[in-house]
Amino acid sequence: MKTIIEPFRIKSVEPIHMTSRETRERLIQEADLNLFALKSDDVIIDLLTDSGTGAMSSEQWAALMRGDESYAGSPSYQRFEAVVREVFGIKNVIPTHQGRAAEHLLFGAVGGAGKTVPGNTHFDTTRANVEASGAKAVDYCCAESLDTSSNSPFKGNMDIGRLRDCLAREGQNVPLVLVTVTNNAGGGQPVSLANLRAVRALCDEFGVPLFIDACRFAENAFLISKREDSEKGRPLEDIVHDMFRLADGCTMSAKKDGLANIGGFIAVRNGELARILRERLVVTEGFATYGGMAGRDLEAVAQGLREVLSPEYQEYRHASIQYVVERLAGIGIPVVQPAGGHAIFLDAARFLPQIPWNEFPGQALAIELYIEGGVRSCEIGSLMLAGVDPETGAEIPAERELVRLAIPRRTYTQSHMDYLLEVIEAVWLRREQIGGVEITSAPPVLRHFTGKYRRRQPAPRTAVS
Repeated sequence: MKTIIEPFRIKSVEPIHMTSRETRERLIQEADLNLFALKSDDVIIDLLTDSGTGAMSSEQWAALMRGDESYAGSPSYQRFEAVVREVFGIKNVIPTHQGRAAEHLLFGAVGGAGKTVPGNTHFDTTRANVEASGAKAVDYCCAESLDTSSNSPFKGNMDIGRLRDCLAREGQNVPLVLVTVTNNAGGGQPVSLANLRAVRALCDEFGVPLFIDACRFAENAFLISKREDSEKGRPLEDIVHDMFRLADGCTMSAKKDGLANIGGFIAVRNGELARILRERLVVTEGFATYGGMAGRDLEAVAQGLREVLSPEYQEYRHASIQYVVERLAGIGIPVVQPAGGHAIFLDAARFLPQIPWNEFPGQALAIELYIEGGVRSCEIGSLMLAGVDPETGAEIPAERELVRLAIPRRTYTQSHMDYLLEVIEAVWLRREQIGGVEITSAPPVLRHFTGKYRRRQPAPRTAVS
């Protein structure tokens, strides 16, 4: 069959508050053009993030009732620990309330001034936690990732040559190599098993641990099963085992492929590192058998980690995202190709070529998507990821200017995707009229969350490509 259907029945619904265009224009101005400052009740389709925004299954809701809230030694933790060990094959499991807490604990333990942490592409909070420790985060994604229209199957891969140069140059100053699967900031693109093996070989050569940011591990495994010739048709569980057999540890936000609304963990093979992390955990997160999570949430994550490896679920999720990407590309709208694992990424630099990087085309486009149809999205470009020249203090533009439309899991239907297509096309048809934005105030770290902006006038254009 060609029609994409959701492989589930809907048992509970939440009403959507419909707003007019005039109302949305007022609301976004009141929010100082920052979509994070909007109330969710004023959003029609909320694609700001796929983190913790999905719907839980009936089995997860049932598991909540089994939650044991004992401070120490809870059987809910024991079940959670058993599932993480089963799925990832790593012994020492340390729960945290979400992924950035896991990153904070890890980089607080292994980072520090003078250290360098190479990755394929660090996402915003990962980079912030690396740099908060005093270390430097560097990105070595493959060259293919910079061509958003290329159909190269694994544009999340690490650039092995540049990683080798980094390890040779930095030596003992590299506490670990981090590979993010899928590569969120790079367009939700997967990392191949062959690339992970090549990274592992380099880590062995230089004596550096390999860690995986595992928050979308199942989506990455699914894309490996579809795109990597040697892995096609293999069970997802087997591919996941092969991925994490290569790693010394991982961090995870369970708000993505844990299919839960909260939670995360660190898993490590090294017993001494596990001891250090648990000691740090008790200071800030809670006792080692709950780590800031309620027992009921430990149960929900444990169930979600099993459900996310369902082939039927993964087929549906990826088909839904691919449907939108292919239709956008078919009418000439610049979109990251091939379809990523969790989101549609618009190429804002090509969508709005009249706007320079330092007037944030991604933010300008995200604002217009909200005004046009009440769709909330997220800029992933120079507003979020700009670097700073250490000598001059000048901003360095991000490698890509993207808008991410992150699809919450098991939340929206295909009719919502058709509506999304209509909204994007409507903005595309008036793209010449859109100008950039400038910052009026923002904090020095993670400025996109709380910054305030104002509009700039669009630059004149002579032609539309």
